[in-house]
Amino acid sequence: MSVDATSSATSTSYSGSTATNKATQDLGKDDFLKLLVTQLQSQDPLNPMEDKDFIAQMAQFTSLEQMKNMNTSIQITQAASYIGRQITWGDDKGVEQTGVVTGVRIVSGEPKVAVGDQTISLAKIITVTARPITTPTTTPTTTPTTTPTTGTTV
Repeated sequence: MSVDATSSATSTSYSGSTATNKATQDLGKDDFLKLLVTQLQSQDPLNPMEDKDFIAQMAQFTSLEQMKNMNTSIQITQAASYIGRQITWGDDKGVEQTGVVTGVRIVSGEPKVAVGDQTISLAKIITVTARPITTPTTTPTTTPTTTPTTGTTV
């Protein structure tokens, strides 16, 4: 089985500017299927790909997809555990902000926490602490009670 055609196909997809975002650096299932189709089209007709090679690639793809799904589930659980907690994060200008997490939003498949009207990526969170406890401003009062036998107020 020749892998040269596959290698050249992947190297051209990564050429270009060095300032690429995360989405273009990750290979997804569409990229895997395109790669597999290219590999099948470029194979030698007299020496075709063996079944075991094809099955091994499909098993690797399935395993990779399951790991990505599990990672997303863990991130959602982590984000949900921040609800009600105070976080500190760096905003786009590099300034540290602090607020209490009120919810979780899924944006483009990525869980993010909601603080007020802002949506913060988990990667930007610097610290997570318990919500600050506020002490009541009024002092507790006692209610007078009456004793049942004498009828006097205590």
